[in-house]
Amino acid sequence: MSLFKARDWWSTILGDKEEFDQGCLCLANVDNSGNGQDKIIVGSFMGYLRIFSPHPAKTGDGAQAEDLLLEVDLRDPVLQVEVGKFVSGTEMLHLAVLHSRKLCVYSVSGTLGNVEHGNQCQMKLMYEHNLQRTACNMTYGSFGGVKGRDLICIQSMDGMLMVFEQESYAFGRFLPGFLLPGPLAYSSRTDSFLTVSSCQQVESYKYQVLAFATDADKRQETEQQKLGSGKRLVVDWTLNIGEQALDICIVSFNQSASSVFVLGERNFFCLKDNGQIRFMKKLDWSPSCFLPYCSVSEGTINTLIGNHNNMLHIYQDVTLKWATQLPHIPVAVRVGCLHDLKGVIVTLSDDGHLQCSYLGTDPSLFQAPNVQSRELNYDELDVEMKELQKIIKDVNKSQGVWPMTEREDDLNVSVVVSPNFDSVSQATDVEVGTDLVPSVTVKVTLQNRVILQKAKLSVYVQPPLELTCDQFTFEFMTPDLTRTVSFSVYLKRSYTPSELEGNAVVSYSRPTDRNPDGIPRVIQCKFRLPLKLICLPGQPSKTASHKITIDTNKSPVSLLSLFPGFASQSDDDQVNVMGFHFLGGARITVLASKTSQRYRIQSEQFEDLWLITNELILRLQEYFEKQGVKDFACSFSGSIPLQEYFELIDHHFELRINGEKLEELLSERAVQFRAIQRRLLARFKDKTPAPLQHLDTLLDGTYKQGWEETVDAAISHLLKTCLSKSSKEQALNLNSQLNIPKDTSQLKKHITLLCDRLSKGGRLCLSTDAAAPQTMVMPGGCTTIPESDLEERSVEQDSTELFTNHRHLTAETPRPEVSPLQGVSE
Repeated sequence: MSLFKARDWWSTILGDKEEFDQGCLCLANVDNSGNGQDKIIVGSFMGYLRIFSPHPAKTGDGAQAEDLLLEVDLRDPVLQVEVGKFVSGTEMLHLAVLHSRKLCVYSVSGTLGNVEHGNQCQMKLMYEHNLQRTACNMTYGSFGGVKGRDLICIQSMDGMLMVFEQESYAFGRFLPGFLLPGPLAYSSRTDSFLTVSSCQQVESYKYQVLAFATDADKRQETEQQKLGSGKRLVVDWTLNIGEQALDICIVSFNQSASSVFVLGERNFFCLKDNGQIRFMKKLDWSPSCFLPYCSVSEGTINTLIGNHNNMLHIYQDVTLKWATQLPHIPVAVRVGCLHDLKGVIVTLSDDGHLQCSYLGTDPSLFQAPNVQSRELNYDELDVEMKELQKIIKDVNKSQGVWPMTEREDDLNVSVVVSPNFDSVSQATDVEVGTDLVPSVTVKVTLQNRVILQKAKLSVYVQPPLELTCDQFTFEFMTPDLTRTVSFSVYLKRSYTPSELEGNAVVSYSRPTDRNPDGIPRVIQCKFRLPLKLICLPGQPSKTASHKITIDTNKSPVSLLSLFPGFASQSDDDQVNVMGFHFLGGARITVLASKTSQRYRIQSEQFEDLWLITNELILRLQEYFEKQGVKDFACSFSGSIPLQEYFELIDHHFELRINGEKLEELLSERAVQFRAIQRRLLARFKDKTPAPLQHLDTLLDGTYKQGWEETVDAAISHLLKTCLSKSSKEQALNLNSQLNIPKDTSQLKKHITLLCDRLSKGGRLCLSTDAAAPQTMVMPGGCTTIPESDLEERSVEQDSTELFTNHRHLTAETPRPEVSPLQGVSE
C-alpha cells in the first residue's frame, strides 16, 4: 500500500493555531531568480506571510532554518496571495497580498547568505490600495488585452467588482442579483470574468461590458440610473449547475480553445468558454480543493482533486488515473518546480500542514562519482584501433556488408548565382510580352575527395523558368579534382513560377573493393534565383481585388531594406509601400504598416500573391537572423482563402477537360495513320526510312496524369493515416489506379477536411509502428464538418501499392521533389 501514499519530499507545520484557506497558497518565481525555481508563498488569517525554498538533504526531511527565506507579520489577515506583473514600467514579477480592507503589492528580492543560515529574501512595498468595501477574493490577468502587465479585480462581500490598473483604481461595478460572493476567475481568451452566484449558476461577464456599464459608486440605484443613464450590466452567458461551487479555474488547451473547470459540492464540471458543458463527473466523496492543468496527452486535461477523506485523486478528463493518501485534509493544492524537481505537488491544510510530495516510488538520487583522469598510452590505442579495423573489414568481406563510409563527403557541390544579369541575354524562344528578357548565370563547382565514376549533374528550376543546359557529365579518375560548369536561367513563358529555388543534383558511383562498378549515390545542393530575374519595379496600387495580411512579432522593417533596387524612382520616401511588375504582366503591391507589426500584399489576381508573399517572409527571416534575433515569427490570422483557391482549381480542371476532348480526336486519327504505316513498312521491308522509324514515337503519346487526381490521392492518404480520427478510417484502402475525376467536388471536400483537421491540432507525422493507430482528440469537443466519402470507397487493392512505389535516386537521372500542394500550374 506504500505505492498509493503520497511520497513525502519535504514538509513543515506553519505557526501555532493559525488558520488557512484556498487563497493562502501560491507557487511562483517571486524573487525573479535566474534559475527560474518556484518559491512557496503562504499567507495566514493571523497576518503572517512566509516564503519557502525547500532544499531537503534527503527525501522526507523536515524544514530546516535555511528553507525559510522570509517570515513577516503584516498585522492584517491575509485572504489571498498572487504573483504577477503588477507594477508599471517593468515586466518583473511582484507579490500581491489581499487583506480584508487593503490590497498591497510588494517587490521581493533575494540576497545570498554569508553564514550557515542560507539565502534570505527582502520585501519592499511598491504601492497599496485602501478598500472602501470588505474584500472576499481576487483574480488577475491582462484585462482588455493589455500587453506586458497584469490588472487586478477584487470581489467584495457585497458583490462589487473593483478593477485596479496597477497603481491606480479604474472602476467598480455591482453584480446583478447578488446575495453571497462565490469563486472568481478570469479568462484571457474571451476577456471575461467568471463566477458562481448564489443562484447556483455559472455567470460570465465581459470586461468591456463591465468597463462601459453604469458606475457603481453606491450600492442602491439612484433614480437617475433607473431612468436609463449609463449602460446596464448584462451577463454574457449563464449555466445552472444545481449546487454551490467551491472553486473555479480556467485552463487553455492552446491559443484557440480554453475550458472552464468548476468544482461543486458533489460534481466536477468542465465547460467550453461559451458555457456549454464539455463533460462532468459525479464525485462519491466531499471535495475540498482542486487544480486542473494540461496533460501530456494532446487534447486532454489532468485534474488534482483533494477531499475530506485525506485523499488526492488525479483525473484525466473523467477517467481516474491515480489515487494517493495524504496525512491531512488539503484546502489548497499547487504543482511546481522546486530544487530542479519538476511536478512537485504542494498541499496546505487549514491548520497549517504544508507538504511537498510526489507520486509513485522514491527516485534514485545516486550520482556517479567523478572518474579520476589517467595518462593514456597512445601506442597501445593505435594497435588496438588497427586490430578492430581489421576485424570490421574481414566481417564486411565475409558477410557481404557494405563498407563503412567515412565521415567526410565523397563529393562537395557548391552553387553560386551571379548578382548581375548577363551582358548579353541568353533567353531564346521566349513567350513573354516584353522586348528584353534578362538571364542570369549560375556556376556549379564539384570537388571530389575519392575516385568517382559516372558522375552526372542535373539541374532543375520551376517552370516557366528555363535553363540553357540542364545535364552535365564528369569523370573523376583521380582524387581532389575540381570541375566547374556554368549555365544561364531565364523566364520562358508569361506566367509566374511557384518558387525561385533551384536544385542541383549529382548522381555518381563510388567504386569499392567488393564492387568495382561502384555504389550509386546522390548529393544535391539548392540555390535561390534573384527576384529581379522575373520582376521589375512597378507603380504601387491603392486598391486591389485580393489582399492578405501577414502578422509578425517584431517592429516593421523598411521595404527598402528588404527589397533593395525595387523602389520607385519618382519618390524616395516610399519606404512603407512598394510595387512589383512581373514580366508576365501581373502587378503586386506590398505595404508595411507604420504603427502595427503587419505587412499587406495585394493584387488583382489571387494566384499572383504567392511568390511575393513567400519572398517577403524569406527576406524578413534573413533580415532578423542577421540582426541576431532568434524568436522572429510570422503568422496569418485571417481565414484560409479556400474559395479563391477552389476557383483556380475549377478553372484549371476546365482547361484540362477541353484538352482531353482534343486528344480523343487526335487518337482517332492515329488509328488511321497506323494502318497507313503498316502498308508502307510492308513495301520497304528491311530498309525502313527514318521518318517511319519515328512515327511510332509520335503516335504513342500516352496520357500523363494530371494535378487533380494526384493531389486527391495524397490528401486521402493523409486523412487515413496521420490525420485519421479513428481506427475505422485507417482500415480503409485506397484504389491504386488514378483516374480522371468527373468534377472537382471530391477534391475540394478533401482539401477542406485537411485544413479543418490541421486547424484542430492534427500533425503531418506518421508513426513508425503501422499497427498503432493515431487518434486525434479535438479540443473542446468541437463538432466536425461533414466527413468525406472516404468510407464509401470500394476495396479492390491494398493502398500501400500507391505509396510504396518510390525508389531512392540512383545513377540514373533523378527527378526533383515536387509537392502536389504547391499550386496549380497554368
